[in-house]
Amino acid sequence: MKAFILAAGRGERMRPLTDVTPKPLLMAGGKPLIVWHLERLADSGFREIIINHAHLGAQIEAALGDGRQFGLSIRYSPEPPGALETAGGIANALPLLGSESFLVVNGDVWCDWDFRRAHGLAGRLAHLVFVANPPQHAGGDFCLDGETVHYASSGIGPTLTYAGTGVFSPEFFATVPTGAIMKLRPLLDAAIANGSVTGEHHAGRWVDVGTPGRLAELDLEIRKNMRPNS
Repeated sequence: MKAFILAAGRGERMRPLTDVTPKPLLMAGGKPLIVWHLERLADSGFREIIINHAHLGAQIEAALGDGRQFGLSIRYSPEPPGALETAGGIANALPLLGSESFLVVNGDVWCDWDFRRAHGLAGRLAHLVFVANPPQHAGGDFCLDGETVHYASSGIGPTLTYAGTGVFSPEFFATVPTGAIMKLRPLLDAAIANGSVTGEHHAGRWVDVGTPGRLAELDLEIRKNMRPNS
């Protein structure tokens, strides 16, 4: 199974940090955010990684290279200025992703979901990982009935937030024209309506590293956990 890391966003809420550094290369715990993903993916049996980029994308390629330093093979899917949004970016990279299911990970989140689980989810049209609603998104968007995903408005169960991690079949993006700018939501709307989207609630650690303050908090948390016991 291949993995696709979303790394094309401008990171507006992270300015001025992202004026000179692409968001996935911002440091937390002594490493760029995206490197934490890459190391965990390598440890979880992944070997082929696709990364999209737009804003300051040359820096990402220069920092990560072909991936051999991580025991990986990395290829890149450049996008035009402004990027193509989530669904558009994934659809644009389908020639690199191939015909089998793949893992998608947002490059600007911190999450300890076990990437090894993805291998057992191949064949699903779309399987999303959810987390408890963070303070900045207290209402949530989704809920689960077993593994079946519904929108929060259904009232079926406690609301949850999409963690920016999921396993997808290429068929899920088949209707997105190459080069189109498209969010993920329209595709989810159609698939959730016919009961085709599955999901799970991850109860572990997850951080949406969306602001300089949350980045600083994550950095302190990682460094604290790295200290040897005294």
